[in-house]
Amino acid sequence: MTDRGQHYTSGSWKVKTGKEAEFIRLWEDFANWTKRKQTGVGMGRLLQDTSHPNHFLSFGDWDSLESIQTWRATAEFAAFFSKAQQLCDEVLPATLKLVAQTSG
Repeated sequence: MTDRGQHYTSGSWKVKTGKEAEFIRLWEDFANWTKRKQTGVGMGRLLQDTSHPNHFLSFGDWDSLESIQTWRATAEFAAFFSKAQQLCDEVLPATLKLVAQTSG
């Protein structure tokens, strides 16, 4: 069960038309690298909007804000983000903290 205060990273990605498959591959490669090489990371997810197929949302859970900061300071993160920006018209990254949830 996830606890209040759990940290997440999120991205809203508006990918250039025709670049969707390339973006998905780039995201998967980087997410797999992150899972193998970074500490404190949970599961990453990439969602594609069914009504607007060039719009994606990504999110992942982390054990601490410090783990997120360490990950974002890597050369690999900088390289991924630069490549992703070239494939996108708009990128909105976020760092989030859980404040409420439903029971389940």
